[in-house]
Amino acid sequence: MLQKLKIVIPMAGLGKRLRPQTWSRPKQLIHAANDSVLGHVLNMFDTLPEPENVEFVFIIGYLGDRVREYMAEVYPEFEVHYIVQEEMRGQSHALYLAREYLTGPMLMVFADTLIETDLSFLANEESDIVAWVKPVPDPRRFGVAEVNQYGRVTRLIEKPKSMDNNLAVVGFYYFKESKLLVEAIEEQIRRDVKLKSEYFLADAINIMLEDGNLKMRPEKVDVWLDAGTPEAVLETNQYLLEHGYDNSSQVAERPGVRVIPPLYVHPDAEVETSVLGPHVSIGAGCHIRGSIIQNTIIEKNSQVEDIILRDTLIGQDSLVKGQAVVMNLGDNVKVEI
Repeated sequence: MLQKLKIVIPMAGLGKRLRPQTWSRPKQLIHAANDSVLGHVLNMFDTLPEPENVEFVFIIGYLGDRVREYMAEVYPEFEVHYIVQEEMRGQSHALYLAREYLTGPMLMVFADTLIETDLSFLANEESDIVAWVKPVPDPRRFGVAEVNQYGRVTRLIEKPKSMDNNLAVVGFYYFKESKLLVEAIEEQIRRDVKLKSEYFLADAINIMLEDGNLKMRPEKVDVWLDAGTPEAVLETNQYLLEHGYDNSSQVAERPGVRVIPPLYVHPDAEVETSVLGPHVSIGAGCHIRGSIIQNTIIEKNSQVEDIILRDTLIGQDSLVKGQAVVMNLGDNVKVEI
């Protein structure tokens, strides 16, 4: 059996860009397709060499108890340690708080980052650090990996001014020995290397690379999804529905329901006399009646009646009701309801 792998997921942020959804729960529990964002993140680890030989470290903060409740209910078999980051002092600071658990191999992923990658290669990985990257047309908006002629990463650059390096880092890293990362973070804090009062992980990694003894390489991905804004959540939902989460054929069997694939409707949801799709996700316990819904996520136990919805997020236990009318209209009429 391989040494136990630590999977560290920082998720202490306030999720300001996803309000009002995040007033009542952390953004990792927002849904896309048939699962929470956190659920989709956890599904990425199914391809590990020994997926049962892992230990999770969740760095929580704002509404962190909701994450604890979710994991206890949905993933009770997982071994999870919880660290509370009360002060938002950056990624490196969050990892440093979890240092008691950081020995041996480690994966770190930001909790609103979804990628498609096969992790089975880690069983034979020789590099000390692996950074997952995606080529982008304009790298100046991202952090990028600078790679030399030998395919090794020499440093990470935040928002480069040039277009020479287009490998955007996606927020997914492997460290063969996480204790070395902790030592680099200690040095980062000692030097006070930070930006806007926060300690960034990229600076700690650059410290690790300074003496040239550690080997770091990029691992390219084609699919990189984000769930940090309402628009990004809807785009992620679209992609997931188009790649394996569509159950429109079953929904189409319901009387009085017209479907435009792809979409996902939970088997426990009730839908009557409505047109759904494309890119609609409806959670458990929902009741949809007399509505036309497109590119929308409706979370569990919500009720939607007599309305047209498009490009919309509706949270849990909500009621959205329009007004159904019967009209006989002649020419040149304008009606506002």
